[in-house]
Order: sequence, then structure tokens, then C-alpha cells
Amino acid sequence: MALPAPAGPVLTRGVVMASYLLVAGTLLLVMWRGLLPGLLCVCLGFLLTRWLTGCLVKATRRVSNTPVRTLRLAQVAAAGVVMLLPLVLLAIGLTHSRGYLVEAPQQYRELLDYMARTVLELRLKLPPDMAAHLPEGAAEIQRTIAAYLGAKAGALAMAGRAWLAGLLFAYVGLLIGALAAVRPPPGDLRPLAQALRTRIILFGEAFRQIVAAQFWIAAFNTVLTALFLLFVLPMWDMALPYTPMLITFTFVAGLVPIVGNLVCNVVITIVGLSVSPLAAAACLGFLILIHKAEYVINAKVVGRRTHMGVWELLSVMFVAEAVFGPAGLVAAPLFYAYLKKELVAVRLV
Repeated sequence: MALPAPAGPVLTRGVVMASYLLVAGTLLLVMWRGLLPGLLCVCLGFLLTRWLTGCLVKATRRVSNTPVRTLRLAQVAAAGVVMLLPLVLLAIGLTHSRGYLVEAPQQYRELLDYMARTVLELRLKLPPDMAAHLPEGAAEIQRTIAAYLGAKAGALAMAGRAWLAGLLFAYVGLLIGALAAVRPPPGDLRPLAQALRTRIILFGEAFRQIVAAQFWIAAFNTVLTALFLLFVLPMWDMALPYTPMLITFTFVAGLVPIVGNLVCNVVITIVGLSVSPLAAAACLGFLILIHKAEYVINAKVVGRRTHMGVWELLSVMFVAEAVFGPAGLVAAPLFYAYLKKELVAVRLV
């Protein structure tokens, strides 16, 4: 009597530990070599391709009776859209907004210089009665902040190469993710491959919960901020300078949970102060209002799914920023969510 074939590969403790070490080493290499945009876009390209495939299959199922052929065509079409859409958007952007795209680092440098001058002129911007109550040490604080902004402006002026390299890594990652999404399902996997597949699935779940949710939160925040800067403030004759830069910065900063909102508030409020104290107060009040709504959404969308508290998120973000710089702020929520999923899977937390 023949023995039944094993149901799957036997995962020994050594194999599982090897998969943990490989994933940890890969994530450290990504942070060390500045490949985070590529990693994020690999996950984004994979999820977008899978989502578009599902939509196309549902749309064509009514007119086709060959599900296998329909699925394959839908996968190819979805991958093509994901791979070509950035090139189409880039061509449109270069046609209509070439100066904005090419000169973006220089324009951000000018914005930081403008903020530095505004901080130095704080006493002149405030009403005389309010300015008289400022302590003498406030002038030194103003000079310190202005010097910091000036230093960052100088560093940003040299960031053009990193800007283009990040875009290239991001697009290559998008291609890899789209191609991985249409790859035929693997057959029998060896133990290490099966363990790595489990690690990748958990990482993908963490990405979908953290990064995708934060993307929509940042988009929601950006739309409201754009309406406020482009329509509400001009109606009150308090239009802010560098509005396109501020809107773009709002979206980029919004991708970083918690800390990004605080930085965005400070930047827009300082630029509003350059117009008038009333404009600064209006900007601060509006931003606090929409960020309160954003925190509610964030708590429901992210916190409930990942069971992460605000103190946990802040702690890992500060540590990651100290070790890896600004990229650590972006990667910390994702990496920590993945770590927590692994610990939950083995019932350690």
C-alpha cells in the first residue's frame, strides 16, 4: 500500500529562521542603499495590478465564457496600464508643467529661504502690542530657526540628482511589482521558498494596511488644503505665495503619519504669517481642523487594523529617523506593522 504524498514542504526551525534573516537583511539593505522608493513602488505596482485585474475580470465576465483566457488578458492589460500610466502622466506633466517639474528642488529652496526671512521678520509682522511682549530671547530663537531653514535650503539645492534617482528607482519598482502580479502561480515550493512566500504575504498585508491607507488620508488632506489655499484664502484677499509648492508638500508630508502633519502645519502657518497674522491664524485653525478629522480616519483605518497605538508609532518613527534619516520616518510605520504581524503570527504578542 503506497503512502500518501506529503501535503506541503516541511518547515523546520532553521528554514524559518533563515527566511527571517533574509527578509531582515533585505530591508536593512533597502534602507542602507536608499532603495525605499523602489520597495514601496514594488508593493504599489503589485497591488494596483491585482486590483485592476479584478476590476477587468468583473467587467468582462458578462461578455466572455472563457474565464482562464479572460483572466490572462485582464492581467496583461492591467500590467500594461500600471507600467505605461506613469510615462503618460510624465509626458503630460512635461508638456504643461515642465518648469514646475524640472525646477522643483530650486523652488523648494526658495520656499525655505522665504520662510527663513519670515521668521527673522516676526516682530515686524505682529501687531506692536503683541510684539512688545515677546521675550528678548525670542530674537535668538528666530535666528536659530532661520539658520536651520537656510541650511536645509542649501542642502535641498544639491538634491537634484537624488530627486531623479528616487524617481528612477520608483518606476523600476513599479515595473517589478506589475510583472510579479501577472506571474503564473508557482507550483510545488521548496521549504525556504515557502517560508519566504509567507514573509512576503505578511509584508504585503502590512503595506496594504499602512501605506495604502496613509496614501488616501494624504490625498484627502491635500484636496482640502488645495481648496483652502486656492479658493478660500483668495476670497478673503489673503492668497499665499508658493501655493503649488505648499500643495505638493502637503501631499508628500501627509504620507508620513503624525510627524508629517506637524511639519506641514508649521510650514503653511509660517508662510501665512508672511502675509498677515490673520492669515497665519486662519491657516493654523483650518489645518488643525482638517488634521483632527484626519486623526479620526487614521485611528479607524490604520489603528484598528494593526492594533498600533500613537505612542508606539511615534517611538519607532523617532528611532528610525535617528538611524536612517528622513527615509526612516516613511519606512518605520510599514516595517513596524510587518514586525507586529510576524509576532502575532507566532503568538508572541
